[in-house]
Amino acid sequence: MDIDRFLVLNRPVWDRLDDLTKRSRRTVGRLDPRELDELVQLYQRTSTHLSYASTTYRDPGLTMRLTRLVAAAGAIVYGTRPRSIRALGHFFSTTFPAAVWHIRWFVVVAATVTLLPAAALGVWLARSPSALDAAAPPGARAAYIDQESNHYYTDQPSAAFATKVFVNNVQVAIVAFAAGALLCVPTVIILGVNGGNLGVAAGLFAAAGKGPKFWGLVLPHGMLELTAVIIAGAAGLRLGWTLIDPGDRLRVTALGEEGRRAIAIVLGLVAAFGVAGTIEGFVTGSPLATPVRLAVGLAAWLAFTVYVVVLGRQAAARGLTGSLGEEDTGWARQRRPVALSLR
Repeated sequence: MDIDRFLVLNRPVWDRLDDLTKRSRRTVGRLDPRELDELVQLYQRTSTHLSYASTTYRDPGLTMRLTRLVAAAGAIVYGTRPRSIRALGHFFSTTFPAAVWHIRWFVVVAATVTLLPAAALGVWLARSPSALDAAAPPGARAAYIDQESNHYYTDQPSAAFATKVFVNNVQVAIVAFAAGALLCVPTVIILGVNGGNLGVAAGLFAAAGKGPKFWGLVLPHGMLELTAVIIAGAAGLRLGWTLIDPGDRLRVTALGEEGRRAIAIVLGLVAAFGVAGTIEGFVTGSPLATPVRLAVGLAAWLAFTVYVVVLGRQAAARGLTGSLGEEDTGWARQRRPVALSLR
């Protein structure tokens, strides 16, 4: 169906869910049993709407609205059994790392698609004067290396700059994830272009003999930031590949399952982007010595990587895949995804 009909059909559901969520926040636990049941049902339906909208329509505004609504309602739903703080802890200790671990081979593919163009262009520009001249005239290269890079991280207040970076990174992640539904091609392009831009910048600095300066500015926040973008792209690739090869499932069923898992990944990455944006705003452009800034970035990246790998493997051993709504029944490994409908 077209987006206008989709909005007309489902807006009453979203408005009612928003109303129940706000009332539950104002009077915690005081919705009557009938309203609580309605809240759960509307939350399930809206989760499916989010998955469908993010893979069918290229409307960032609609995707963002439904993401916020599902997150707010989910906190209430899981907050009733048990409270929301415990549910949030379960999400970050189990659901998110399990979802990332489940798509680990797509993460490898996304990293390859990103890093190969970066390495190829970086080495080519660093070693080929003709390629360097084709990339930019000498004056533009000098201005970029000696002036723009110096002011980029310091011209704005740290808090404002960190917020700007955070919002931009979340938008890139959402686009990379949602674009994967178009049979993976747009996501591959997005990841390749991001990697190519990184390689061009690295090559320009290396050709000028200022490679250490470049890596000292990029790596503190870039290690975690680029990893998060790659994971978001991997979620998009997994979503697109599900349409190409759904396995023994119906495509609509497979898409729903992978959509819930991809949404969990994107929601979890918001925290990673928050950390990366904070580092970029307060550490990258700070007067701290380069080894100190690099140590901060490396520590954040290692902590994130170990967290995802260790907790993801543990969750997988219990039969969990990181799909929203998936029950953790321990070593019994029983999974009961909720059947959802688009209406």
